Amino acid sequence: MARRLFPGAWLRKRYYAQVRFSYMRMKYLFISWLVVFIGSWIIYVEYSTYTELCRGHDCKKIICDKYKTGVIDGSACSSLCAKETLYFGKCLSTKPNNQMYLGIWGNLQGVIKCQMEETIHLDLGTELEPRKEIVLFDKPTRGTTVQKFKEMVYGLFKQKLGEQGNLSELVNLILSVADGNKDGRVSLPEAKSAWALLQLNEFLLMVILQNKEHTPKLMGFCGDLYVMERVEYTSLYGISLPWILELFIPSSFRRSMDQWFTPSWPRKAKIAIGLLEFVEDIFHGPYGNFLMCDTSAKNLGYNDKYDLKMVDMRKIVPEINLKELLKDRHCESDLDCVYGTDCRTLCDQSKMKCTTEIIQPNLAKTCQLLKDYLLRGAPSEIHEELEKQLYSCIALKVSANQMEMEHSLILNNLKTLLWKKISHTNDS
Repeated sequence: MARRLFPGAWLRKRYYAQVRFSYMRMKYLFISWLVVFIGSWIIYVEYSTYTELCRGHDCKKIICDKYKTGVIDGSACSSLCAKETLYFGKCLSTKPNNQMYLGIWGNLQGVIKCQMEETIHLDLGTELEPRKEIVLFDKPTRGTTVQKFKEMVYGLFKQKLGEQGNLSELVNLILSVADGNKDGRVSLPEAKSAWALLQLNEFLLMVILQNKEHTPKLMGFCGDLYVMERVEYTSLYGISLPWILELFIPSSFRRSMDQWFTPSWPRKAKIAIGLLEFVEDIFHGPYGNFLMCDTSAKNLGYNDKYDLKMVDMRKIVPEINLKELLKDRHCESDLDCVYGTDCRTLCDQSKMKCTTEIIQPNLAKTCQLLKDYLLRGAPSEIHEELEKQLYSCIALKVSANQMEMEHSLILNNLKTLLWKKISHTNDS
């Protein structure tokens, strides 16, 4: 009986094996198809994103067409459009209208920035940069004298920076920068380039702080394209991931991962001192107060000596300029009164308008950014005092009595504490 059943059992086993094999084959076929589909989707999205974000060819064509027809001129025009010794390298753009590339200029490396949008667009939820007019580089017009151009620049500075007694000095400084070929005069094409660039807060800030250690140097310009010093390390944490990976990494895990890739603590302290010095440079400087409206790690970098360098200053705006734009902004809640990520005011519910008093000063936002960065790995003998000072700094409010005195005291105390700890090390 058992012998007669054996062939049936064997057949059933063979049948089950075939079914299992077919199932496994279908499973792996499906997985392979899924991998190919996801891979193709990622490649398509990456390509679409790249073609949307990276429009360097269009940027160069617009600029060089204007240069070759004599509309604009500048210190980088000949190298970009005639000699072709300045060219676009790796694309770094994060927004289509703000083109950014690594640039190679002869033996030098820099960062090329170019504006692409062609309509005036003031939106506090995105950028504070007035965009170019439909007719590109239409000011100043032919027949404008140097004196008239000075008056135009003076009026623009008065609008952006408010009443400052030394605006005439800044006008003269701009004219010296605008003289790209250094022949002692500003031609009409050079003036058109300078006027377009002065609409951009980052360019204006670079000129104002051109002699400061933590501001990237301006290497040259052509139209509203400009080349600035390249910063070797472009984040406080020294790590950047492809955007597709960023989507799947929880923010809490990303914060922990960031801390793994930071420099040694003495080097972090040196970078932090540099950031505090930059805050000091823009706090009630010679041309008024500038507000840091995006104090994120990706906007800050450092060089091989661990000196802080600003990577992106487009969200650092004149206080007067920001208040002027906020004062008539309609709001339903305080969430409507935010520019960038960090410049916040309150919503006046009785008028349904944003107030113009910024809640947090630059220093408080900077200390919030530095808190975890500095406390992790801090020497035990200063950890408690450092934590205390950082929390006092974070609590600083613009509306506080004697705010300017508190601001200076907290900033100096932090710098002194950090400097004392690293002053006798190789990192100083």
